[in-house]
Amino acid sequence: MYQIDFQKPEHVYFIGIGGISMSGLAEILMEEGFLVSGSDSHRSELTEHLREKGARVFYGQQASNIKEIEQEIGAVVYTAAVHEDNPEFQAAKEAGIPMLSRAQLLGQMMKNYRYAAGIAGTHGKTTTTSMAAEILLAAEKDPTISVGGILHSIGGNIRVGGSDIFVTEACEYTDSFLSFFPNMEVILNIEEDHLDYFKDIDHIRSSFRKFAKKLPPDGVLVINSDIDRYREITDGLACRVVTVGKSPDSDYSAGDITYDAYARDTFDLLIHGRKAESITLGVPGEHNVYNALAAIALCRELGVSLEHIKKGLAGFGGTDRRFEKKGEICGITIIDDYAHHPREIEATLATAKNYPHNRLWCVFQPHTYTRTKAFLDEFARSLAAADEVVLADIYPARETDDLGISSADIAEKIEAIGGKVHYFSTFDEIETFILEQCVKGDLLITMGAGDIVKVGENLLGR
Repeated sequence: MYQIDFQKPEHVYFIGIGGISMSGLAEILMEEGFLVSGSDSHRSELTEHLREKGARVFYGQQASNIKEIEQEIGAVVYTAAVHEDNPEFQAAKEAGIPMLSRAQLLGQMMKNYRYAAGIAGTHGKTTTTSMAAEILLAAEKDPTISVGGILHSIGGNIRVGGSDIFVTEACEYTDSFLSFFPNMEVILNIEEDHLDYFKDIDHIRSSFRKFAKKLPPDGVLVINSDIDRYREITDGLACRVVTVGKSPDSDYSAGDITYDAYARDTFDLLIHGRKAESITLGVPGEHNVYNALAAIALCRELGVSLEHIKKGLAGFGGTDRRFEKKGEICGITIIDDYAHHPREIEATLATAKNYPHNRLWCVFQPHTYTRTKAFLDEFARSLAAADEVVLADIYPARETDDLGISSADIAEKIEAIGGKVHYFSTFDEIETFILEQCVKGDLLITMGAGDIVKVGENLLGR
């Protein structure tokens, strides 16, 4: 595998430079003096930001983009979504340009820091990474942060710091996190997902075990002890293991959880079963208490005081698309959330139950055909917690429709268990229906990892 010499900046080309993670890595390299270019399918705020920083960005992925500058390019970086039939991938390979996956580049970057933390889990990575970022900033630790969402306090998805601390999300999809070199890890949860790559839950658990085994003897693993048979992940590790979870037997747990009028939590932080502090979060939802515990444990390992932990967590108002209030129209509150897995949907709708509302509407866009087929019954059960469910067509992402599955199948399952559901094939139809049916005091959540956010934004723009 090609090794980038960070002491000798070169020209790096990114296939898919506008992705939330790829754009962040590109910006880190630019801050280190590298020349950066790349391509994406369309113009976005992230690509425009990179262009303003000095990157050259091509729109549309075609071989000519590579051929035009192939003599200048020292290495090409590509995402897991890029396949070998991609014209730029083929052109780079034919030209003999060294190639790295996004995960391989991120793994090499980690080696440059004394403390390199990878935050992993089926859910909660972006929120927990952002919480850790806010705590470290409150403590003036000057970290480098790479987060899979827009965090307003750092003005985007990346922050290049001047210290020896690097905190990043560590995604399990296609075993990407096995290319990392962390000496600190967080494992938030381990559940079935990405079944277009993983065979089953045992395959997923095996990958997380391999991830944990990458830690050196002087490393530390923060793991949620609520994970089923979590000791199978930790047994025999040479590193130190710190547990967080619902049980007071965990190293870090929470007691006396209460909510304010907008579902934001206050809880007693218990360390080894004894109250250490009262913590108030700036974001809603009980699931965020356990994300916060993981961020607290990680930051305590980095020497942060409880005073700065309290300040950082209180000041964290969330990232884009995580129970994000978009606005109000005719007395209807519109929230947007990235939830696209049944457990995430459950957590988001449970949070909404503690938020002011009359009726709870969930406008859901399933993400990928494989996930929809794998969790059809689970989607129906989790969505049925809303008073009214509105379904959009499946967002295909990287997939093609060859599984014979559609949102109509979810609708049928919801109806079978007594839920109220409506299915429309276009956003225009959904928006018209919402304007006709929603009334003052209702809470509307647009939900999914695709482009369903546009429905709420379109409504607010009317």
